[in-house]
Amino acid sequence: MLEKRNTNRKGFTPLEIKISNRGSKRFLTGFTVIELMIAMIFLGIVTVGVGIVLADSQRGWNQMYNRIYSGVVTDGHVARRMFDTVIRKASRQNIQVDGAGTWVEVYYYADANSAVVDRYARFYLSGEELKVEHGNLDPGDVLSTRRICPNVSSCVFTTTGTAVQMVLRLDNGSERATVMSSAVAHN
Repeated sequence: MLEKRNTNRKGFTPLEIKISNRGSKRFLTGFTVIELMIAMIFLGIVTVGVGIVLADSQRGWNQMYNRIYSGVVTDGHVARRMFDTVIRKASRQNIQVDGAGTWVEVYYYADANSAVVDRYARFYLSGEELKVEHGNLDPGDVLSTRRICPNVSSCVFTTTGTAVQMVLRLDNGSERATVMSSAVAHN
């Protein structure tokens, strides 16, 4: 005998409807507008942050490069090397410094075979330039005058025994440097 089954209009039992309804429900996947806006705001904040870090790093690098390789720094190195070279080859006998410390004059041998000190070198400030003048002692004629560095705001020379000190302040308007050098006359 056939049993009458409890069916709905489509011919399914309630159990079958539940099973089939569960399987036929679809969950829509994707992003809502709010989720997209939050993601865009977060991405914008991260992009701005990375941009600021990169810009700051570039500015810092440029600033350090200018400090190391600016004209003031290289002029300071040249002045110190020239000062050390001339003072180290000078004679210890007679080192003259202006009372105000605006110039220093040392005497040296023209070459290794010279028996007498016969040349002089004078460091002095001329306007905003540090210069060195070389010349013969006996006739007193100037052999050469060289500009060592420009943009000098002040230069002071002092002596202690056979050591000569130079405090040189350089300023080109955008960079400043102070060069301190001390050298001992060896001859």
